Parts: sequence; C-alpha cells; structure tokens
Amino acid sequence: MTQHLFFKQRLTLIAAAFLMIIGMLIALSVGRYELSLRQVFGILTNTIPSTAVNQNVVLNIRLPRVLAAAGIGAALALSGTAYQGIFQNPLVSPDLLGVSNGAAVGAALAILLNFQPWAIQILAFIFGISAVLLTMSIPKLMHQRTTLTLVLAGIIVSGLMQACLGLIKYLVDPDSQLQSIVFWQLGSLAKVTLTNLLTTLPLLIIGTIILCIMRWRLTVISLGDSAAGSLGINLRFERLLIILCATILTAASVCISGTIGWIGLVVPHVARLIIGPNPRYALPLAGLVGALFLVIVDTLARTISAGEIPLSILTGFIGTPIFIYILLSKRVKL
Repeated sequence: MTQHLFFKQRLTLIAAAFLMIIGMLIALSVGRYELSLRQVFGILTNTIPSTAVNQNVVLNIRLPRVLAAAGIGAALALSGTAYQGIFQNPLVSPDLLGVSNGAAVGAALAILLNFQPWAIQILAFIFGISAVLLTMSIPKLMHQRTTLTLVLAGIIVSGLMQACLGLIKYLVDPDSQLQSIVFWQLGSLAKVTLTNLLTTLPLLIIGTIILCIMRWRLTVISLGDSAAGSLGINLRFERLLIILCATILTAASVCISGTIGWIGLVVPHVARLIIGPNPRYALPLAGLVGALFLVIVDTLARTISAGEIPLSILTGFIGTPIFIYILLSKRVKL
C-alpha cells in the first residue's frame, strides 16, 4: 500500500510537470500572431528554418513573458504552501507579513519620482523586504516571539503600508502616474523583458531550491511545535529560514509583475486535494500547478480582449469559485 501511494505521488508530479511544459509551449504559440506548436518547437530547438518575425515573436516577446509567468506562479504557490504549513493556517497567503503592500509602496514611490522601470523593480523589492523585517522586529521588541504575535505584526505593518500607499496616490499626477500605480497593483507581465527577468531569476531559483530541500522539515513543523521539538528540530532557526525564503520568493515575484492575488492562497489547497497534505509532495506539486495556472491566466489576459487585462482581475474571477468549492467540499478545516 505504501509503495503504491509513493508511486502514485511520483506519477502525479511527473504528470504535472509534463502539463506545465505543454502549457508553456501552447502559450508561446497563442496570440494575435498565431504560430503552430511545430513552429514554436523548431524555433526553440533551432531545428526548423523560420522567419525573423517568427523568431522575434517567440524568443523576444513571448518567451520572457511565459518564463516569468511560470516562475512567478510557482514562487507564489510555493510561498503560500510554506506559509500555510509554518503558521498551520489554511487561510494564510504570501502577503501575510506585509511584503506585497511594502513592495507596492516602493513601486509607487519610484513612479512618483519618475524612476526608470528597472529602478521601480529594485525599489519594490527593497521596500517589500523592509516591510517584512519591520514585521519581524515587532515581536522581538515585545519579547513575544509567538506565531500569533508575528501574524498580528504583519497585519499592523500591512495597514501602515496601505496608508503610505494612499498618501502616495494622493500626491501623484492623477492623469499619468496614478494610472501606472493602479495598473501595477493589479498585476501585469506586459513589460517583462529577458533582462529584468534575469535580474530576479537567481532569487527565484535559490528560494525555490531551499524550500524544496526544507519540505522535509516543513512536514515535521506542520505537525506542531511539540512534535517537531521532540524530534530535535531547531524550530526557531528553521521556521525563520522557511519564512525568509518564502518572503524572498514573494518579494521577487511582486517586483516583476506587481501584486497578483489568489495564487498563493488557492493553489496550495488544490495541490493538497490532488496529492495529499504531506508537504513533501504538496509543496513541489503546488509550484508546478501555480506555474501552469499563471501561464494560462497570462495567456488569457493578452488574448481574450484587445487591451491587456490585469492579472489580479482574472485570478480573482477564477480563484474565487475554486476556493468556494474547496470550502463547500469541507476538505479545509478552518
């Protein structure tokens, strides 16, 4: 029975990886300029002669965007799974510690100061990390380092960042800058290039690798503090390391795409429904499902209308009924 379950879980992960790759190939072929899967595969492998226009569409326009969608979707889903395991709460999302609102403040400030796009990303990342550091310093000042105190500190810092964001919105030019801030808050991959993707790709890769390695510890930590402590787990250090990696993944994602909701909340539940609650398998599956989900959403965002639809609008419309179904099925214990 155990071997059968082990084989089933491995097969599920392989199938999810295969579907993700197929989804990315389809996304590269779909758009206002249609290409066949054979043409896309030939361009990527350089095995089929192709025109300069086709190569430009695939390699310079669509490929960076599809890679960014896959990387960001995986990062947000991994972060959500890690946070829900650490805080033992199925309603926790990656912006719990204020990282999303902090990054939004950094981006809005950069837009107010008329910075270049690369500077907007850097400032968003710096403010996102700073918000989390501020959140984690509050329990230390209170000399209460419980999980509940950390969550409450995150709510406080998020409220502060929302107030700062409101002030910046009040100060910016309503005809140009305000629109940019609102569009950034709703999430988009329209301005992603290979250059700005490569600047944050190392952070995404490192954070993903560490979380995947730590998923064994996350399995034990999710059982509770007493059970983890009895097995010799250094709860304070390893919990901090997992939170740090999840936060870096979230901040790196937000600084590229803006704020994208629902992925870090819904996808972990979907992964656990498919493969079971064990983070050893649920964590990597959540990353694969999150990557596929955002690739599909981004493809819809750039194809179903003449204009670019912000990603958070689509993730909200898709994620809400999925989460309602999960709650109604009584598979989530609140």
